[in-house]
Amino acid sequence: MKHDSTVLINEGLYLEEIVRVARDGAKFQISDARLEAVRKCSAYVEEIISSGAIVYGVTTGFGVFANTKISRQDTDFLQQNLIRSHACGMGRALPTEVVRAAMLMRCNSLAFGKSGIRERTLLTLVEMLNKGVHPIVPEKGSLGASGDLAPLAHIVLVMMGEGEAEFQGEIMSGAEAMARANIPVVRLKQKEGLALINGTQIMTAISALAIHDAIHLIKMADIVAALSAEALCAITKAFDPLVSSVRSHKGQAACARNLMRLLEGSSLVEREKETRVQDAYSLRCIPQVHGASRDALNYVLDTLLVEINSVTDNPLIFPDEEEVISAGNFHGQPIALAMDFYGIAVAELANISERRIERMMNASLSYGLPGFLTEKGGLCSGFMIAQYSAASMVSENKIYAHPASVDSIPTSANQEDHVSMGTTAARKALQILENVRNVLAIELMSAAQALEYRDKAKLSPACRAVYDLVRKRISPLSHGNDMIMYSEMAKAEQLLRSSELLKATEAVIGELE
Repeated sequence: MKHDSTVLINEGLYLEEIVRVARDGAKFQISDARLEAVRKCSAYVEEIISSGAIVYGVTTGFGVFANTKISRQDTDFLQQNLIRSHACGMGRALPTEVVRAAMLMRCNSLAFGKSGIRERTLLTLVEMLNKGVHPIVPEKGSLGASGDLAPLAHIVLVMMGEGEAEFQGEIMSGAEAMARANIPVVRLKQKEGLALINGTQIMTAISALAIHDAIHLIKMADIVAALSAEALCAITKAFDPLVSSVRSHKGQAACARNLMRLLEGSSLVEREKETRVQDAYSLRCIPQVHGASRDALNYVLDTLLVEINSVTDNPLIFPDEEEVISAGNFHGQPIALAMDFYGIAVAELANISERRIERMMNASLSYGLPGFLTEKGGLCSGFMIAQYSAASMVSENKIYAHPASVDSIPTSANQEDHVSMGTTAARKALQILENVRNVLAIELMSAAQALEYRDKAKLSPACRAVYDLVRKRISPLSHGNDMIMYSEMAKAEQLLRSSELLKATEAVIGELE
């Protein structure tokens, strides 16, 4: 990881700051004002306990045991038991970047001073992240209501010197990782265990990284679609600003503007053609389809930014108002709905991409291209099975796009009788994102191959830059012969994953919307 300038938690976190900490290893700190709020809230919790008041999760048990009173001498032991019993995750470990993002977001939420955690305990979590102590967190086990209890408990285990962690590239016990990093372990006190695990930060961490990548990928989708439009000699009149002016969806207009800029200067595409009046929907409706996905992703981003900068603990503590309120800010429904919408919106980019791939494969639809982009059809299969692969992933996405948020299952003896499945929604959204990137990679390769049968001198400057970059990494089919495809497809996927393709394009036409 490369280290960047320090991120300050004060007014709130932004998406790019989360990415810098999660992926680039940037350090972060909490402002003095936020730490003062933490100290004030912690002191108020001490007052509550001294008064003998009954407060959920502080002087009572959890879930259905909310009516079981806990003695003063057992309140600390209660918090230790909570973490050990709730660390019930299973499956593969979450990626380190997700764990880092979740730790950062949990610190941000706790630093509002509404959770009752001690300053020292909070700063232990800060120090772990800054020194690279990364708890091993299994990906499965969260219902997304009462927060991400199970996965967050695995993070807190390491704070206690238990569980497992990765440190400097090695997986070891939590105790060893903390000792090697020279971070004292914590003994949790009243309310702290609950404060550390009662939140939506796992689902929100997955979602934040997913939305960051989708915002990048949707620009890639416009670029790849433009290259396919060149290969299929598209009609550009459908992208005229007049079309968007009478249907004022912002995403549609932005995509149409991108396409016009990407295709400007081309003589393969034309505003009008004598031989046909209009293109098929997979070309003509690119702005409408890509644009709708853009608008959906903007909704998802807005929802996530609210959640990232919210307090999702329970009970909530308001020292100034002298109130302790047991409520439901831990419920992940906003994220569940948003990430189900994300999955549908991103999946559509592959749906329409695969149709453009098919048009380039099909000699009856491709306006002069050889079938499957090979002159030796029969002896050679060309890109035939690449389209199969794209179709397979598009179909798989239809399964993943089934909403998780419409499901619920009661838990804790029906005390927690409606759950969000928000973490499931976020996790399956990542599967969709991966498949879409792969399908777009196949389209990128297909369009580049199709252009071997067109006059490349007629390409727009932007599309020529895209074609040239693809050819620096990926060779065309040699004299129509077949080649091992999967390794070349992986190179195309990497071009879409990195910023290289976008930079090459924007170097020619400026920043895309």
